Amino acid sequence: MNEEITFADLDLSPEVMDALKKMGVKRPTTIQQKAIPLMMDNISVIAKAPTGTGKTFAFGIPILEYINLDAKFVQALILCPTRELALQITTEIKGLARFIKGFRIAALIGGQSMRLQAEKVEKKPQVIVATPGRLIDMVQRKLVDISNIYTLVLDEADEMLKMGFINDIRKVMALTPKDKQIALFSATMPREIQDITWQFMKDSAEIDVMPKAEDHPDIEQFIVECPEKDKLKNVVQIMAKEDLRKTIVFCNTKAQTSKVGQMLATAGVSTRVLHGDISQSQRNKVMDLYRADKFDVLVATDVVARGIDVDDIEAVFNYDIPKENELYLHRIGRTARAGKSGKAFSLVAYLDRPRMEEIIRYTKIDPAPYEV
Repeated sequence: MNEEITFADLDLSPEVMDALKKMGVKRPTTIQQKAIPLMMDNISVIAKAPTGTGKTFAFGIPILEYINLDAKFVQALILCPTRELALQITTEIKGLARFIKGFRIAALIGGQSMRLQAEKVEKKPQVIVATPGRLIDMVQRKLVDISNIYTLVLDEADEMLKMGFINDIRKVMALTPKDKQIALFSATMPREIQDITWQFMKDSAEIDVMPKAEDHPDIEQFIVECPEKDKLKNVVQIMAKEDLRKTIVFCNTKAQTSKVGQMLATAGVSTRVLHGDISQSQRNKVMDLYRADKFDVLVATDVVARGIDVDDIEAVFNYDIPKENELYLHRIGRTARAGKSGKAFSLVAYLDRPRMEEIIRYTKIDPAPYEV
């Protein structure tokens, strides 16, 4: 696939092109280059693609291109594992559709009033973004009808599997038309996901997109060489020097996350912590506070990074160098979203050097040395 492909080459409508221009999105990412033409040709796709590679536009643009604004039924259904991701997808698609008059989209998620969501459905949205449990509940109560959809998107299918939604996904498959287009996106392809693809997606195109550094074009990347004991001091100093507020500090373990969170708080930085032992409702609360700018620094492990889709994160710190190469790109992809630019600082102690060198070789990045 030609790397220099532009959105203009993808034969998109003027409304979508204008929205992309307004957002400052210039070049399609790898997943967008591959998925958009296939989906616009009504081909189902199985895409192995991590978060941070531009998936929402990859399925959102084709959906907007064929939507029938006069029809009064739901034409596309997007299923995803968490409330945060559902709201993020809804916001991104609204942005893409800003010049499409009469377009409506509704998010159906747990933790919100079902009555209010039923009112949204009564306004006849063409697209619904939902978490599986809430969707099935509303379908069973006859509050929403998904029997005529054209496209079903399963986003972060492996996460939905981990959260126990596999039976709900099967129910959705049964409640929707047999000839629908399906777009399945998953960072990994465990056996249960393969079973779904074999059963329901026989003639699909397969796309395997591991993230590339050029898919994150507006991120300045730096290496901060320092002893382990000075990492925290450096984070605080860099934040002051660069005038950074909204940042994420990534650690490799739950224990380290808690420790770094406490140390930052002691240093006078407004901080919250996210890791796998924190309940989903508590995570939602933390993310709502973060989006509302109630604190500055989120300290997190990779386990919860997938739900962190916030448009205005200024910088990412790799307090610990990630154990896997792909996680590096996944982490830095939390910044520079929605056409904005961002910065990524990796704190490299002596023992971190071999791991960092391997990441540089794998990702073909060229981070600049940073003097604190």
